[in-house]
Amino acid sequence: MMVTGYIQTHNLSRVYDGQTWALNNVNLTIEEGDWVSIIGPSGSGKTTLLNMIGCLDKPTEGSVVINGITVNTLNQRQLTQFRREQIGLIFQQHYLIPYLTALENVLIAMYYHSSVNEKKAIEVLAKVGIEHQRQLNNKPSKLSGGEQQRVCIARALINEPKILVADEPTGNLDQKNGQVVMDLIHNLYEVGHTILLVTHNMDIAKQGNQILQIVDGKVWSSN
Repeated sequence: MMVTGYIQTHNLSRVYDGQTWALNNVNLTIEEGDWVSIIGPSGSGKTTLLNMIGCLDKPTEGSVVINGITVNTLNQRQLTQFRREQIGLIFQQHYLIPYLTALENVLIAMYYHSSVNEKKAIEVLAKVGIEHQRQLNNKPSKLSGGEQQRVCIARALINEPKILVADEPTGNLDQKNGQVVMDLIHNLYEVGHTILLVTHNMDIAKQGNQILQIVDGKVWSSN
């Protein structure tokens, strides 16, 4: 049975430099297991909203409640722990550690969460198509863009988070690799993960069960 209001934002606002409203009084309710696609022009506040829900930033005003916990009231240590245990982050730019191999980039996420399990890391990488020894042992500079993104997804999934937050996950990929990534995200949705995904691509946005449009820091439509 789904929990009503698994993720909620209440009068959520984020102001930069005391005058730029990246988010302006946003109120949302997202159910457990939803796939919410977030669209809007550049600079509209999409990434800022993801950063609030993904526990990467705190609001200027208002609150974010996830599974009954008001996350913006947590201190930095608590917030970091909550993010590691509950949220998987997929970025357009990957943010892989350049001097670590693909396998090590996933293992380090386990290290900061609990304990390191190399067998589990290899299994998760295999699920996203990184399974050859060459790929596992290559550093990011030796991997294609699609391979790097798949390592990023494996890193996001290794600690079995309930929420997956993805910011333009196919933005730097060709059509073939973009489809591979979207197939992986769709599979996660099918098994019950809650997905929040920013995209400029309406075909991708329509794969979710809800679309939010953000303009000038405000949610203008939801379906």
